[in-house]
Order: sequence, then C-alpha cells, then structure tokens
Amino acid sequence: QVQVVESGGGLVQAGDSLRLSCVASGRSCSDYAMGWFRQAPGKEREVVSAISWGGRNTVNADSVKGRFTISRDITKNTVYLQMNSLKPEDTAVYYCATTRGTIAKMIRSGVDYWGKGTLVTVSS
Repeated sequence: QVQVVESGGGLVQAGDSLRLSCVASGRSCSDYAMGWFRQAPGKEREVVSAISWGGRNTVNADSVKGRFTISRDITKNTVYLQMNSLKPEDTAVYYCATTRGTIAKMIRSGVDYWGKGTLVTVSS
C-alpha cells in the first residue's frame, strides 16, 4: 500500500507563485509515474502535470505550459509542482497521484493511488 500526502496549498493573489509538494510512502516508488491533477468546483478532475519515474519525461496541460513545472526527488519519493503566474482559473483542489508504470498508463488507464488533495485559491 502506498500513502500519498500533499502539502503547500493556500490562498494567493493572481500573479503569485506557489509550490506544492507530495510525498509517497509505504514502498519504493522508483518505478512509479507521479503527477498532479486538479478539480475545480463544478468541473471534472483533470491532469495538470505528470513525470516519469526517472524524471526524464514530463507532460503538462496546455493551460499550464510555461507557468507550472513538475519535478521529483527519487531519493525522497517526493514530487513538486512549482506554479508561477497563477490565475484565478487555477483555483482548484490539487491532487497528487501515482501509478506503477508510465505517464501514459497513469493518464489513460487510471491512477493507482491518490492523495486527499490540497486547496489552491487564487484571488483576482
């Protein structure tokens, strides 16, 4: 069993930056893709960014390209999401996720483990 815990959410103003962190514990996640999803009120959950187990491959949603950067520290089983130039439309609950295998498997076939989410609110 893998436990996934996010941190770093909060209330910021438009244009500010925020960094989310996520720790996966319970077993080695060296062969697990990790990623961030978000769900805004009244909307479906969507993928934001994802990273391969080795950190070489990343994907980002078009809406966050150039503003958000995902990274991971394999030694700490931790993934980060650096969010810059935040917009009110980025307001959502951000969920960390991990899946054994590739990014594509995580996005297309489903997530193995979810965190409980952390709220990010961007005021205008």
